[in-house]
Amino acid sequence: MELGGIIAYLVSLAIMAGIYAVFALGLNIQWGYTGLFNIGIAGFFCIGAYTSAMITTPMPTGVYAQYVHQIFGLNLPFVFGLLGAALVCGIVAMLIGIPTLRLGEDYLAIATLGIAETFRLIFNNETWLANGPRGLMGLPQPLHHLAEPRHYNYIYLIIIVLTVVIIYLLIERAIRSPWGRVLRAIREDEVSASMSGKDIFNFKMQSLIFGAMVMGIGGALYAHYTKAISPSVFTPLYGTFIIWVMLMAGGSGNNKGAILGAYVIWTIWIGTTFLTDFLPYTLKARAPYIRFLIIGVLLEFILLYRPQGLLGEEKKVSKLIE
Repeated sequence: MELGGIIAYLVSLAIMAGIYAVFALGLNIQWGYTGLFNIGIAGFFCIGAYTSAMITTPMPTGVYAQYVHQIFGLNLPFVFGLLGAALVCGIVAMLIGIPTLRLGEDYLAIATLGIAETFRLIFNNETWLANGPRGLMGLPQPLHHLAEPRHYNYIYLIIIVLTVVIIYLLIERAIRSPWGRVLRAIREDEVSASMSGKDIFNFKMQSLIFGAMVMGIGGALYAHYTKAISPSVFTPLYGTFIIWVMLMAGGSGNNKGAILGAYVIWTIWIGTTFLTDFLPYTLKARAPYIRFLIIGVLLEFILLYRPQGLLGEEKKVSKLIE
């Protein structure tokens, strides 16, 4: 492979890892700081992607309208897609949180998983909503006019890095405030926090909404990078499981760890494609399952030998800068 091809490959890897870092940061708010066992990340991934897609694309017209159906198309700029994805995911999280946040930890996990799969099936079966299983294609990319198509990934990488940095700084500011310390208190001992006069349900709701809004932005970034989305993308494996592995690997309760874990695990995930190239021909068809097995075994090793992750949780969190 030529040097230009290697650089392009690494840029593409960094973009996808950055998008997953956004999801890991959102999950870190919910699980790492509050202890909300959300395994329905794929649902917010799906909603964020579809919302941004329909905000930034026009309604199909003419012959094209016979083959592509969507409930609305506003043809607005990329920034409105990000904001719309965050807003809609926040509203959906609030509606989900009302009946589920009073459930126990295990029941919350089951409920969020079921709700996420419900959203995916709705987008898959209701053709009028967003073109059913065929999905939406030709999504616009921001600032695409500034570079040739083959060089555009460099621009999108800058957008991803800026987005991750902004989200990271916002979360750090929130977590190191009294609000963030209440979340940690709820995670450690909910009864004790309640006895201190804290409204547990409201703080959990705020955490769920904040994390979901970040996940919605991640879904929007993914949609505009791939330029095409369909319900088959938002499965529990790609939309939830691998994000949990990233957070556990980097360090739950540490935003730097969430970002690091996303890059490390995505690099390993992509690297396993080269390992599966050496498999015998009879096992080639099972390569994706072998890759999931490798990631699963890696997670087991993390939980057994490095449960705090690569970085671990920070102990001093009262000040942003010491």
